[in-house]
Amino acid sequence: MDCIFCKIVKGEIPAKKVYEDNDVLAFHDINPQAPIHILIIPKKHYSNILQTELKEIKPIFKAIKKLASDLELEEGFRIVNNCGELGGQTVEHVHFHLLGKRKLTWPPG
Repeated sequence: MDCIFCKIVKGEIPAKKVYEDNDVLAFHDINPQAPIHILIIPKKHYSNILQTELKEIKPIFKAIKKLASDLELEEGFRIVNNCGELGGQTVEHVHFHLLGKRKLTWPPG
């Protein structure tokens, strides 16, 4: 499998990691859309949220909650998951974006 996020999990591609446990990895986005822009992924490969087992979601949101606290995002933040081509997903490994430290507008795009 030629998945860039799987390669990051395996350590084959460097990333600026901010959180890691047995199930989840979080790292800075290489093209940030906000002062804080973290990608949170399950270590196990799933193409998108529809393929993800429900038991994989809880550890992701546990990590998001910890990161939001550690990064002092109490004033506000956004969690984004793009699913499929029409949803704007560009990497076929389920991932969530954690964005913060600026005023986020709606609609996003």
